[in-house]
Amino acid sequence: MYTPPHFTQADPAELQRILRAHPLGTIVRSGPDGLDADHIPFEFDPASGPFGKLSAHVARANPLWQTTPTGTPVLVIFRGAEAYVSPNWYPSKHEAHRQVPTWNYEVVHAHGRLAILDDERFVRGLLARLTRHHEATEPKPWKMGDSAPDFINDLLGKIVGIEVEITSIAGKSKLSQNKEARDRINAADTLVAKGHEELGEVMRKAG
Repeated sequence: MYTPPHFTQADPAELQRILRAHPLGTIVRSGPDGLDADHIPFEFDPASGPFGKLSAHVARANPLWQTTPTGTPVLVIFRGAEAYVSPNWYPSKHEAHRQVPTWNYEVVHAHGRLAILDDERFVRGLLARLTRHHEATEPKPWKMGDSAPDFINDLLGKIVGIEVEITSIAGKSKLSQNKEARDRINAADTLVAKGHEELGEVMRKAG
């Protein structure tokens, strides 16, 4: 990933924020038919290993776990907040007319090694944790116990667990840090007004 110094995101707290806020990762690996990718919601455990660990599950019919053995190097990409930025949002543009359109975004690349865990206890625990986390804001959170045990047991047999022990992690936060403060702030305010609150808020703090 090309990352100019002013866009480099190396703060562990910020990297973890992006991972937690945008858990749908793209796992990229090289298999027998070349490069392939899957889009999977991950659980992130920052306390496991020097850089943390990612856990997820895939359908048993997914060839990922059958063609990508334990120990295979993989890349998991997490896309954070992103949006188009118009040069018209920069006050300096209207004075010197020396600005162009761009796209601001946050992204995290987690490199690691895949582990296949075809283990019902692992998958059941993972699903319970994911459910508790993502249902927490619901008025009446759904839980696995709300469904008939035989129904859940049948579904558990149709999925396989995976883990990625992260061996290196890199982040990029392209938030108009290379612009004048007034340009960055006005662009951030415009994004918030257009409904891109998350990106606008992180841009406001990027100076």
